Amino acid sequence: MKFLLVSDLHYALKQYDWTASVASEFDVVVIAGDHLDISGHVDGSVQIVVILKYLQRLNACTTLIASSGNHDLDTRDADGEKIARWMTRVRALGIPTDGDTIALGTTLVTVCPWWDGPRAMNAVQAQLERDAGKPKDSWIWVYHAPPDRSPTSWSGRQFYGDAELLSWIETYKPDIVFCGHIHQAPFHEAGSWVDRIGPSWVFNCGQQLGPTPTHVMIDTDAREAIWMSLESAQRVHLDRALQRPFEPLVALPSWFPAKLRSLDPTLA
Repeated sequence: MKFLLVSDLHYALKQYDWTASVASEFDVVVIAGDHLDISGHVDGSVQIVVILKYLQRLNACTTLIASSGNHDLDTRDADGEKIARWMTRVRALGIPTDGDTIALGTTLVTVCPWWDGPRAMNAVQAQLERDAGKPKDSWIWVYHAPPDRSPTSWSGRQFYGDAELLSWIETYKPDIVFCGHIHQAPFHEAGSWVDRIGPSWVFNCGQQLGPTPTHVMIDTDAREAIWMSLESAQRVHLDRALQRPFEPLVALPSWFPAKLRSLDPTLA
């Protein structure tokens, strides 16, 4: 199965265009939160309408999974905690989102919301505990924040990860966790786009300017993951121990999507 991970697009519509242009090359596209840009000049309600159209377009191409991030919070619940209520409109489009679980064959995918307080945090824990008991051969989480004390949460000055997530990974041991949130992590020497916590692989694709988002591609059959950015391209093998420095992508593997080769002549 081929996965594409992007995150933190922050209303960068050209990056949504790029994602839509390659989506059909993947079995699953994951957008791990921060669709909106709370510091942007476009009103949030307008951003939501536009992003919903993009998500609908993507969902017509492949299986799309979309979680919320901290930039996506648009209201407060009865307990005063911030929530991304508009994600219910994402679900209405038939797209798995916050609080949902999707079965992809024998792979289970748990999609977690961004939590702002104890009620929502407890709901995420209950969601993970519930899904832990379901039959599956492999388990993937979509969770906007990376785990604390992981290179995937290193900002260049300190760790900005989720301590609860780290505890949950150590407890439930998912196979893969797709994250975002810390834009700079892959670009710092002490940071990373990938980490391994016990048997669990954690991926944070990071964020860059321009029409092409940073992205992670995974082929679960080939047991490989590739991170691509304007700075570099790197590869890890999922059936080996994680070793740094990471292997630069010198030659494209046979599973590398043809459409991505055609979009960038340097990859031919």
